[in-house]
Amino acid sequence: MNILITGSSGYIGSKLVEKLLDKNIYKIYCIDNLMFNQKSNLENHPNNPKIDFINGDVRDINLLKPILKKVDVIIPLAALVGAPLCAKMPKETEEINFLAIKNLCKALSKDQRVIMPVTNSGYGIGKKDEVCDEKSPLNPISLYGRTKVQAENEVMSRENSISFRLATVFGVSQRMRTDLLVNNFTYVATKEKYLKLYEPHFRRNYIHVLDVINGFNFGIDNFDKLKNNIFNLGLSEANLTKEQLCNEIKKVITDFNFEISNDGFDEDKRDYFVSNQKVEKLGFKAQVPLKKGITELFEYFKNTKNTFNNNY
Repeated sequence: MNILITGSSGYIGSKLVEKLLDKNIYKIYCIDNLMFNQKSNLENHPNNPKIDFINGDVRDINLLKPILKKVDVIIPLAALVGAPLCAKMPKETEEINFLAIKNLCKALSKDQRVIMPVTNSGYGIGKKDEVCDEKSPLNPISLYGRTKVQAENEVMSRENSISFRLATVFGVSQRMRTDLLVNNFTYVATKEKYLKLYEPHFRRNYIHVLDVINGFNFGIDNFDKLKNNIFNLGLSEANLTKEQLCNEIKKVITDFNFEISNDGFDEDKRDYFVSNQKVEKLGFKAQVPLKKGITELFEYFKNTKNTFNNNY
């Protein structure tokens, strides 16, 4: 089986390529424009005949077409991710997150398989006492959320597609991100030991990056069982408010203190409790505990010499 991964050197992509190469049964075609000056997949796996890497832009459909003729499965990870980065680059967000996916779908045959990662931030602001499942109305409140909803609609309008609505991802990766909530709070707890917390009642679901990778593998291995469906993908034990998250971090970083404050507000208004039962009933359940992820992040931030500045 031949697999194309766009955004292959990103936060999720770099780990996904690693895990797929470990299985030694796939030929992996990788595309990434390396916009964050990260290492390419080829640098991490030199002389591996199972990997081809192209430094390129997914908006260039003429670049993609020759590769698409060779592959059976497409996992389009290339995107501008998160509300702040998308607000900073609105034109590029529309082009990369939605229009590139639309053009990709047009170029595919009906037999090619797509496993599409989107975001459960499409739920926006959920009702207080209700759980969001895949049938819940979508109400994205950011450009990021809107373009991902559009991309999902495009992908699911074709046959042979799966959409995974990812919870907020956490954990260490080669292309590290410190803007993600668990990663960010743990970074602040490690380096500054103090956090002023706004709107502590806002709820999110979380998932470790390795569970995301395992979810993609589950999708590849069980495609016929999952195809033409949308699934929330998160750790069911990690539907937490921001205050609860801070308390979990404090269990690992005991000298961390946080203060709930009313003198400001959180620009990210997402607030929802998410059900992952649909995919769990078919045999996949996220396994990496939040505490394990926080511990690995703490050790990483404590020992790294890297500096992070607007690290989307």
